[in-house]
Amino acid sequence: MSDILFHYERVNPTSWAYLSSLLMLALFFKFTRVLSIRNLDLFLLISIAPGLLLVQYGFENPEATRILKLGFLWLLTAGGVLMARMLFDTALVRRPLLEPNLSSAGLCFLGGALLFFLMANVVTGNVSAADASPGRTARQIREGDEQTVGDAEDADSTFDTHGPGFWLLYLMPRITTQEVIKGARSDAVETPREQNEQQVAVLVATARVMAVLSQVSIIAGLLWIGARHFENLTAGLAAASIYLLLPYTALWTGSPYHVLPASLLVGAVAFYRRPAAAGFLIGLASGTVYYPIFLLPLWCSFYWQRGVKRFAVGVLVAIGAMVIVVAAIDPSFETFKDHFMQLFGLRQPVDANQGIWQFWDPVYRLPILGLFVALAFSYVAWPEPKNLGHLISGAAALMIGTQFWHAHDGGIFIAWYLPLVLLTIYRPNLEDRTALARVAEGWWQARQRRHGAAAKAAT
Repeated sequence: MSDILFHYERVNPTSWAYLSSLLMLALFFKFTRVLSIRNLDLFLLISIAPGLLLVQYGFENPEATRILKLGFLWLLTAGGVLMARMLFDTALVRRPLLEPNLSSAGLCFLGGALLFFLMANVVTGNVSAADASPGRTARQIREGDEQTVGDAEDADSTFDTHGPGFWLLYLMPRITTQEVIKGARSDAVETPREQNEQQVAVLVATARVMAVLSQVSIIAGLLWIGARHFENLTAGLAAASIYLLLPYTALWTGSPYHVLPASLLVGAVAFYRRPAAAGFLIGLASGTVYYPIFLLPLWCSFYWQRGVKRFAVGVLVAIGAMVIVVAAIDPSFETFKDHFMQLFGLRQPVDANQGIWQFWDPVYRLPILGLFVALAFSYVAWPEPKNLGHLISGAAALMIGTQFWHAHDGGIFIAWYLPLVLLTIYRPNLEDRTALARVAEGWWQARQRRHGAAAKAAT
């Protein structure tokens, strides 16, 4: 980055937490209506930063176990309050229009500048072995090729966290970056060392491209939803600006494991009027990290009056593609069976030694998991009828709920729910955005209606 901007130095995460919090208050705090839900939401978002900084310090200093525990406790407490806010959102009928303290043009300029700096950090930052591992080809995985970034053992076990959706979505960037890197070399790659260096360069470039594409997709999705579905571009600009300002985004900008599932969930909301496309994106998100599969009761209930069959077809097509990927990368039937079960989360839920569960007995995850599953299926019955607002807030609440029993550092994957939370905060009254009112009839229903009308006219 210093090659682009003279003597530029990346802002320290702690300093950025202070600066971004003050900037968010200046831009979005409603000083004329201090006692408003919008101001409370702003403080809830800011309250996440201290927990993230404590956890980050604990990761960088392995001996600071007490600080790490305090950080995870802070994140789960803030997440619990935020989850209660999302559940309570269904009761908030009056949604007064509270504009940001900066004009839309100013928000566009600020958001563009922040996006430029964040993407520059992705390009110049380090790539972990786990984020680079899905860039390997099926042949490399089957043959146990250890040419990767960082710890090869960590990379080989990434299927426990990175589902087959990552390998499928990495396919096109991997092919493109491989051709670009090969074309950039003037000399032929002959020795094993040169081949290894080229493979590592392809994996690193692929992971960075996926991170950039995911972040851009989230921002584009927020803007599209604000302009198209909320009929208020300023609301989308405000949500996108806060997303780019939050310290969390700066800390984990370049991790596809954080942002890729989020981009698919935002895309599903953006395409909610196309049930097949929304279902495909939800299924694909479940193939990256299986937790979005618990959104199916909520989304099926939303489409129940119209579009549920198309939504189900989209989900099944995505899952079918995931199964094909699993079959392609697994060398034996036993491995395929294990990975197939992991694709749907069918594994022992008490196996956890990370996050808060390295300090607590993992057996207590079982009642938390039971409550979470009960909440997921309760959306079948309430609220009824569902509109787009219920869909967004319910999805946000469920993705927050996964953090409480997530086995791998649960609590820090804020991107899984952050864009949905921001959409909930800035959404208008969406009572008229129901599936029956906004989703077009399927071709079969339209055909049946035309035939019925023709038969009635004939008689």
